[in-house]
Amino acid sequence: MALTKAAIVDAGLQILDTYGLGDLSMRRVADSLGVQAGALYYHVPNKQSLLAAIADDIVATALQASDHSDLDEFLRGWARRLRAALLAHRDAAELVASAHAFGLGSIDPTGDGREILATAGSPHPAATMSAFLHFIVGHVMEEQTRAQMAQLGLIDGFDADAAAADFEWGLSVLIAGVHAMQPPPA
Repeated sequence: MALTKAAIVDAGLQILDTYGLGDLSMRRVADSLGVQAGALYYHVPNKQSLLAAIADDIVATALQASDHSDLDEFLRGWARRLRAALLAHRDAAELVASAHAFGLGSIDPTGDGREILATAGSPHPAATMSAFLHFIVGHVMEEQTRAQMAQLGLIDGFDADAAAADFEWGLSVLIAGVHAMQPPPA
């Protein structure tokens, strides 16, 4: 197998899923690919670039084309897809939050949201999408942490269905807030 950036990102994602963010290292990625760590640097200049590429890979799955004609459906669909993408990988919420905060990723996790909100007349589309993103990432961080704590026996179980219901409620509250903050029609 040829060593490519995609292969390195895939290996990094597998390590993230298996060992978590704390144990994701260039050496471990190289070992999993059967190469020396130095061989990775031709494709990714440093660990931060690798983490950003993994975060981009996770986020990209949530940014599929969707119907932009209905604001509520767009927001719900995007939020649910992003939540699912983050939940699909161990520590993904923490990784995506860090990459986004440091401006490391090349993919904006909010996708077309700002433009769609602006078209709908939202007075602060960037701040609105930021609020949605923080809600989604924060909710998933708590879900992933509680699930790991339950798995380790540190808490008595984790109810994924209740967490999903809480997410849907919070999402509805945010969408209601978007409508409440819309300026009145002229």
